[in-house]
Amino acid sequence: MRIALASDHAGFELKDQLAASLAAAGHDVLDFGTDDAESVDYPRYAEPAARAVANGDADRGVLVCGSGNGVAIAANKVPGIRAVNAHDAAEAELARRHNDANVVTLAGARLLPAAAEAIVAAFLATDFDGGRHARRVDQITAIESAAGATETPV
Repeated sequence: MRIALASDHAGFELKDQLAASLAAAGHDVLDFGTDDAESVDYPRYAEPAARAVANGDADRGVLVCGSGNGVAIAANKVPGIRAVNAHDAAEAELARRHNDANVVTLAGARLLPAAAEAIVAAFLATDFDGGRHARRVDQITAIESAAGATETPV
């Protein structure tokens, strides 16, 4: 599976650990940075990783910042992205099964590497259930499409 991976400075260390474990598991990792712990703005890294998922260059995305919230918000601005900030493997599994989430975000300042790896493993191993959940994902997509149609260029 091709995984788009990105972080800000607060998630850099965990991102690098995840990159190594994902590669060892046989995944193709597309690392969108950052490349060190120097302070950076998370949208600069979350957006291109999310776009890679949205346009099909990556199958799923994994984003890390201090809380997981900032990268989730930024990623969810990209049409076609359904990012979830998962705090444990059960949340990641439900996000895939019920919401067809295609990006998982993580709290680099709060998660131990083993917990983060378990979250990512559950996220990648779980399929979307479809059924009644597909109807709900379609409704989310309709909201997204309506919002795009009403935006006015600056």
